[in-house]
Amino acid sequence: MSPLDQKLARDLWRIKGQAIAIAMVIATGVTLLVMMAGVINSLEETRRVYYERHRLGDVFAPVKRAPSHIIRKLAALPGISAAEGRITGSALISLPSLDLPLRAIAISLPDSGEPRLNAIHLTDGRRMDAKDADEIVLLNSFAHAHNLKPGDTLSATMNGAKRTLTIVGLAQSPEYLYSVAPGEMISDDSRFGVIWMSRTALAAAFDMQGAFNEAILSIGRSNNLQATLDRVDSILSPYGGLGSYGLKDLTSNRFVTEEIEGMRSSSRVVPPLFLAVAAFLLNIVISRMVEAEREQIGLIKAFGYTNREVGLHYFKFVLVIAIGGALLGYIGGIALGRAMMPLYLTYYKFPMLVFRLDPASFATAILTSIAAASAGGLLVLRKVFALTPAVAMRPPAPPDYSRTNRFGKRLNRLLDQPSRMVLRRITRQPGRMIGSLMGIACGMALSVSMISMLAGFDHTIDLTYTVMDRSDVTVTFTHPLGAKTIHELESIPGIIATEPERSIAVVFHNGVESYRGTITGLVPHPRLKRALDEKSAPITLPERGIILSRSLATELDIQPGEILNIDVLEGARPSLRVPVSGVAESLLGSPAYMQMDTLTRLLGEPGRISAVYLRIDKNRASAIFRALKSRPYVAGVSMKSDARAAFQKMMDTGAGSMRYIMLIIAAVITFGIVYNAARIAFAERQRDLASLRVMGFTRSEVSFVLLGELAVITLAALPIGSILGYYFTMVIAKGFSTDLYQIPILFIPESYGRAALAVLAASVFSGWIVRRDIDRADLVSALKIRE
Repeated sequence: MSPLDQKLARDLWRIKGQAIAIAMVIATGVTLLVMMAGVINSLEETRRVYYERHRLGDVFAPVKRAPSHIIRKLAALPGISAAEGRITGSALISLPSLDLPLRAIAISLPDSGEPRLNAIHLTDGRRMDAKDADEIVLLNSFAHAHNLKPGDTLSATMNGAKRTLTIVGLAQSPEYLYSVAPGEMISDDSRFGVIWMSRTALAAAFDMQGAFNEAILSIGRSNNLQATLDRVDSILSPYGGLGSYGLKDLTSNRFVTEEIEGMRSSSRVVPPLFLAVAAFLLNIVISRMVEAEREQIGLIKAFGYTNREVGLHYFKFVLVIAIGGALLGYIGGIALGRAMMPLYLTYYKFPMLVFRLDPASFATAILTSIAAASAGGLLVLRKVFALTPAVAMRPPAPPDYSRTNRFGKRLNRLLDQPSRMVLRRITRQPGRMIGSLMGIACGMALSVSMISMLAGFDHTIDLTYTVMDRSDVTVTFTHPLGAKTIHELESIPGIIATEPERSIAVVFHNGVESYRGTITGLVPHPRLKRALDEKSAPITLPERGIILSRSLATELDIQPGEILNIDVLEGARPSLRVPVSGVAESLLGSPAYMQMDTLTRLLGEPGRISAVYLRIDKNRASAIFRALKSRPYVAGVSMKSDARAAFQKMMDTGAGSMRYIMLIIAAVITFGIVYNAARIAFAERQRDLASLRVMGFTRSEVSFVLLGELAVITLAALPIGSILGYYFTMVIAKGFSTDLYQIPILFIPESYGRAALAVLAASVFSGWIVRRDIDRADLVSALKIRE
């Protein structure tokens, strides 16, 4: 080893605590970078292979009823490589152990052989026999949620007829990676299932002999999707076409895509934020080291070492810490990524999901950490190049204390000697104090942002399921019904209040922007299901116009007062031009609201409703659910409490658990920053503190001189960190928000208080560690340290 390399090893050992702390800060940023890159790569690659292997369609075209020969016309369209017609219909499953009926969708499979498109992945049992109309294959996740297996039976109501079905197999499907009931947002395996039956059996159940009600098509990659959708719609329109759509609008794929894009957005924001904090820390440490070693630098140059060699020596110091942190982060990222895979499998039903990291990610992690560390160190190296031997070996000019004379006299009577020493240190070296203060403020900001994120998730759940939705039960119908249905439901004992809803599937257009969604028609003054403004106050729906959620208005780039074009995908499929009357706050999904009477009048279907919100006597819930089971027009019954519990579970144990990981990482970084500030202060004042001990100061007084400085800086950093934390929260919340849910930016004093307590706890623990070093210091060795 060269002499400079030997010095490098000694320097690293001397400040090993600081070096490890900074390396851990870098490691946390790299851990997130590697873990997020691996999760994105795993989800994308597994989804691609799963889709290709099971031939998931590119175009889905629902229709009321079309004769089977129309499939040949669709297959003959330019660019269509495969086309298949199938039968789908809603079902209501009754299990002996549950009073609440469960929603399901029934899908046909060919009587023999594999379907050309949308094949299923059989996990247990066998395929159904077309000769037995009551044999079914059941969605694997639903079966496991209710402990069902091949050989068991279940009761299902389809098209108004109740049947007993025999489960012969369990399966997964790429079409239901994220299995969610139509019209809902949250996946709950126990509340929604998929039934596959033979085409002959399902055609008899839904009166679809010789016909289909959904076409699936596969197209080439180079084909124009919109042109294909237009051609498909023109063919199916005479048969009641409901509007074809591409794979990107398939509910399951849409949610998986949102998860991937949300993770990708977060990976662009969060790891760089942490690495920037690490770069700032390195800048402080290297700057202090250069200042402390200016005489050594001059001596090294006097012995003939060039500026390049000396600069490279200090740059190696940066590289060792950066590479060490990157390697730790890489290992941690792989371990954390693998631990995340079972969580994703809870909600995204892949046959298997293996954490796969692109080899390029390793290079990216190393280069990113080096770049961040270099950004913190290169600015300081300019000072090394500027120092000449003659200047460097000359002791620095003593500080000018003349201006603090009057300031000191004022406080002589109020402060004791150790307190005045703390104050003088802070006022005489404001640059260094500001550096330490900003470092701790950054730690505070990270803690604030992470704790605010937790509060934001909780607020999303509370606002959605307590303030916006004040019902107990939602009943959806198989098709729009007349208003007399309300009176029939009100006659069921135990139902306290009812409120109708009319929902329609539409495509919104504003210039080049478009969005496939739904319009929810509500009564003018809703009580059970409400639209809220930014102050969480109920919005009175206007007689004309539409209220858009903020996320939808942003997606469409439209403002209140502008005209929105709407293509209705149901009934006569009219095209509407409706003014935007206002914007509502919605943290779950991207809804749009209209007054129900206005909506049904525009559709030419006055008085029609598609769902009802209920408030019920919970003591009579079982009897109410049994009564609803017997209604042939009921497509689904959902309890709000079940939906809320499912969303909470997803946030706590599914993909949303990422926020807890982020909170832990923020806590590690906060401690690293505060510990570094304490260690740097101790390294700079080691000789001064030893001198005080020799002069007769007690260990407690000497500790107070050092730790009092840390306490003042920490307390001063808290308000600055709170302000920075608000802006950090804005950046991170935007990265985490998806089409499924939006994270609000909240100012909750409790969150800031918790973050402040975390910083104070880190300060106390760091101070305790440094206090031990003060007590153990060798006074003779410390006094030999050169200025």
